[in-house]
Amino acid sequence: MHDDAQILAHAVDGPEDAPVVVMGSSLGTDRHMWDAQVPVLARRYRVVRYELRGHGRSGTPRTEGPATIADLGSDVLRLMDHLGVASAHHVGLSIGGMVALWLAQRHPERVERVAVVCSAPYLPPAEGWLTRAATVRREGMGALVDAVMSRWFTETYDDERRRAALRQSFLAVDPEGYAQCCEAVAGMDLRPELPSISAPLLLVAGDSDAATPPELSAAAAETLRAAGAEVRYEVVADAAHISAVQQAPAVTRLVLEHLDAQDPVRAAGTRVRREVLGDAHVNRAQERTTSFTADFQDLITRYAWGDVWTRPGIDRRMRSAITLAVLATLGHDGEFAMHVRAALRNGLTVDEIREVLLHIGVYAGVPVSNHAFALAQQVLDDVESERS
Repeated sequence: MHDDAQILAHAVDGPEDAPVVVMGSSLGTDRHMWDAQVPVLARRYRVVRYELRGHGRSGTPRTEGPATIADLGSDVLRLMDHLGVASAHHVGLSIGGMVALWLAQRHPERVERVAVVCSAPYLPPAEGWLTRAATVRREGMGALVDAVMSRWFTETYDDERRRAALRQSFLAVDPEGYAQCCEAVAGMDLRPELPSISAPLLLVAGDSDAATPPELSAAAAETLRAAGAEVRYEVVADAAHISAVQQAPAVTRLVLEHLDAQDPVRAAGTRVRREVLGDAHVNRAQERTTSFTADFQDLITRYAWGDVWTRPGIDRRMRSAITLAVLATLGHDGEFAMHVRAALRNGLTVDEIREVLLHIGVYAGVPVSNHAFALAQQVLDDVESERS
């Protein structure tokens, strides 16, 4: 950590030789906003969480005139230079996302992939931000805390301990640093140069975010697509502005998928896994991922789905038939039921599934076949019920 106002305070996690991910937080929060994401990301990325000027342990520099988004972006570049990071992936929420977009526009050589969460390239009216800056300079952070935090979470968010910690973080922000960040947002309009961004982008919105409504991210995504950019736009359900806290598993999944897309084996594995098992199943599996299970999930994605299921030697129908036979024989009931659904997605008919289960009765035993028939019937009944 550094108290020097010239270098942003920061925390670094993950392997020293791993690709670097620079993460910027929302206005009024510190690096702990990303606490839920770090244990998973740091398994295979070098995660650098910085704190905005005046936030956390970062000092507040003196400025001549209003601060700009370029000033905040330069803060991050200075930190990267300090750490010896030539280029990195950039992930940011709210003002952190604005800084990431500015870096992608003005310093593309320092940017790999970009994930922008609950943010926008333009957030008027400027008068509102300037009024907020004047208020904290005059009355302190307590004058804004209730109004600002009322937009951070939906009514369903019930983690009072986490809410209280974020409140304390907000109240601990240096009013001058907060005011400078407000000035930067007031004077910012990144829309004209948005089409110049060449880095692959992920834009994530919270469906109930009143601070940066989803339509702002959707409009940015359309502009980027029209310019030929590689962009993915996703909306997270039951999430207001600080979605990385309220819906941490969903945001972690989206960010990790976006960063992993640089690896062709992981990207292919994720694609095939979704095609075979369905988005709902894969989302649940990834959103349950912890630092303890992250390596195993990566193993499944890379080697089972990225290496084996993508091989051209046999088609997916045959792979499904083989998988059903092996899982039934070994008595892996949960995986077997999941792969009955997968077999249907891969084009096996109910008659063909029946033939596979009859066949294993001869070679693996009638009791095995009988049990497999019972499990498969439950799945088929559920599928039929879902379709009706």
